[in-house]
Amino acid sequence: MCLAIPGEIVELLADRADLAKVDVAGVRRAVNIGLLDGVSVGDWVLVHVGFAMSKIDEAEAAATLELLTGLGQAYTDELTALAESDIS
Repeated sequence: MCLAIPGEIVELLADRADLAKVDVAGVRRAVNIGLLDGVSVGDWVLVHVGFAMSKIDEAEAAATLELLTGLGQAYTDELTALAESDIS
């Protein structure tokens, strides 16, 4: 199963305008932000296969994370895959 997981942008990478460091449930990874306009540190985005697909607000992120946590193993598998990925 592939999920879009909320993550908070914690750093815009100075040497790569298309990448940002995103924190997803404690896992920090570079994701491509090229599909979005005007993101900044502190923004929440939905991350899917290494891309920030859309910008969401913090309340929506919290509700989505609560729902995903309830999925159990599928969510755990996605976090593991994210932790093992590296697009930078």
